[in-house]
Amino acid sequence: MPPEQQKKALENDPQFRNLPPQQKQQLKNQLDQFNNLPPEKRQQMLNRMDTWGHLTPEQKDAARQLHSQMQQLPQGRRQAVRNAIQTLRAMPPDARQRQIDSDAYKKQFTPEERNILGGASKLPLAPAEPGEPGSPEE
Repeated sequence: MPPEQQKKALENDPQFRNLPPQQKQQLKNQLDQFNNLPPEKRQQMLNRMDTWGHLTPEQKDAARQLHSQMQQLPQGRRQAVRNAIQTLRAMPPDARQRQIDSDAYKKQFTPEERNILGGASKLPLAPAEPGEPGSPEE
């Protein structure tokens, strides 16, 4: 849907109409930011929102907890774990735990980091996007 139609649909939404003006403006700004992203980034966000929408409440809680644990890690380690999650996303589910239990991962990641990886590997992960570390196109 073109951006102008999106804005019109947003303004016609009954829930949107009941929001305070500041929240309405914030949502409009977010919509503008989304529409200004390159097409591949927009599609990536839509894919992730679709994956999130299909999670059960328990899976969403687990994902939030994993995110919180990730935020506790130092920035460099957080990026290493994020890259590993992207690598795991490119694998079939049964291969993910074998990778996490491998000697290479035991050397590369702390038990806490492997716990995060294990938790992430149990969630229905969206496939890696082209160009992401761990994606088949690399």
